[in-house]
Amino acid sequence: MVEWMPREEWVRTQPQALLAACVVVLDGEDRLLLLRYGPGQPAAGQWWLPGGMLDHGEDPWTAARREMREETGIELGPVPVLIGVDHRVDVLGTGPVLDCFFHGGTLPDGERTAVRLSSEHDRYGWFAPADLLDLPLAAPVRTLTALHEAALRTTPVCLREGTPWT
Repeated sequence: MVEWMPREEWVRTQPQALLAACVVVLDGEDRLLLLRYGPGQPAAGQWWLPGGMLDHGEDPWTAARREMREETGIELGPVPVLIGVDHRVDVLGTGPVLDCFFHGGTLPDGERTAVRLSSEHDRYGWFAPADLLDLPLAAPVRTLTALHEAALRTTPVCLREGTPWT
């Protein structure tokens, strides 16, 4: 016989994960916009996409737009284009994280230099996939390569620990 459990109690037994949202933005040469974490940050000196954790009650696209604005000063359009999801089992001892990746479009040449960094980052740059091999990244090169391809095709990719599922 199956014993009935109140919903509130059942919910506490379910797996929990943090949610993050990141943005893939390209320039006219299909290079990725990456930001370098500044001194005092957990990933200081490492490069990664604009993005971060969701605030309480925030949906992933709203978080992606907010993080992009906060970290770069760039406003994204109103229509989300989901290009990837990554499940990471344990991030810095905090437990599982689901990353939602959105394509933020291609910036016109005049806007490439309009990036206004937050205090969290000390540099930004535009990088072709071949340039990524020499950069200290906050995640594997294969993750950015898969996301770059997904942005070019606007076809979502499903990742596990940064590796595309095959």
